[in-house]
Order: sequence, then structure tokens, then C-alpha cells
Amino acid sequence: MTSSADARSGLVELCRRGIDWRLDPSRMITLGTASRPAAVLVLFGRLDATPATAGAAAVPADLDVLLQRRASTLGHHAGQVAFPGGRLEPSDDGPVAAALREATEEVGLDVAGVDVLGTLAPLPVPVSNHLVTPVPAWWARPSQVAAVDHAETVEVFRLPVADLLDPANRASVAHSRSGATVRTPAFVVDGTLVWGFTAIVLSRMFEALGWALPWDTHRLVEVS
Repeated sequence: MTSSADARSGLVELCRRGIDWRLDPSRMITLGTASRPAAVLVLFGRLDATPATAGAAAVPADLDVLLQRRASTLGHHAGQVAFPGGRLEPSDDGPVAAALREATEEVGLDVAGVDVLGTLAPLPVPVSNHLVTPVPAWWARPSQVAAVDHAETVEVFRLPVADLLDPANRASVAHSRSGATVRTPAFVVDGTLVWGFTAIVLSRMFEALGWALPWDTHRLVEVS
């Protein structure tokens, strides 16, 4: 099992070498002025004192990732579990600044305790026409977080990474895209479903970090 220090070092190395998201062709969009840049904060660390309930895993039981549930009234990705983040504003000096600003606005994060580890290649999100840059970070000095603007965020989650890695909590979702049915990764932890963009990012990062365990890719869960 890796230590917390090893997990942090692995994330730094992943940002250094980059990642191939292995996106299916139906997800690709033509990039240009119509594609809106956005960023999300993928924040790892020992976020609370509640350990994972999963058994053997490649990470410490107290390693968590910060997630939130989006409001059901939003136009895109309504009700989904997501990373803190959003669209780049003219005042943002790149995706890192945008991810930190959005996390502060959405969950009240004190960015003084956050070590940004780098950035990963942006992913296209066709449904909202965004090009989203994941910003991995480490929560060196955790602060209190909660849903700040309930028009955007209704809950904040600290999910143990070991529980996300548990093969019993892994699944796929099937949905229509560009007239075809595609399968993408999902996680179900204590009734909380993580799917879509967020699950794609986490699943591929776990693979690239060497943390993933074999799981049944044929197991399907329904998206409500």
C-alpha cells in the first residue's frame, strides 16, 4: 500500500508526464472559439478522520477526494456529483486560478491550505460545449467546506479513495451520445452515484497512477 506521501508524489509525477484520457470518438468536439474553457479542482488529501470501509486497496484508508453535488435546477449536469469548478472568467490567470476561485465560491475552500500539483490535459464536455482542465491538488491544511451557493451546490462530499477503488463499488453507465450507446465508468459508494465527466477523470487517473483494481466492466447501473 502506498503512503500519503507516495500518493502525493504519484499525483505530482502524473501531472509531469501527462495522461491519455482514451476518449471515444463520439466525445470529441471541434475546438475553437465556441468551446468554452473551464477548470475543475481534483483535491486529494486526508480530508477527515473517517477511514474507508473497503478492504485491501493501493492507497491509505484515510485518503479522500473532495466532491460536491450540483443543484437539480442547473441547465447542465443537474444533480450530478462533480468536482468543484467552472468556466474561466476574464479575471482568471489560467485554469489553476479558475479552479481555486470556483472552489472558494462553491464550497468555501480556504485555498491557503491547498498545494496545486499541476494540471492535466483538458477534456471536451460536448453536452455543455466546454473544454475542461483538471487541476490535481493536495489539501495540506484542511479547512471547513460546505455548500455555499445552493443555486449551484447542494452538498459537499469527502469520499474515501479506497472506497472508490473497491471493485464492489465500480460499475458502468450506458447512455446515448451522437445517436450511439456508449458505456462510461461509474462509482457507487453508499448509494452515492458518481458518473459522467467526474467518473471518467477519476477512473483514468486511478489507472494511470497504478491504484486501480480489477473490476467488472459489464456491471451496469441506471442513471436516474
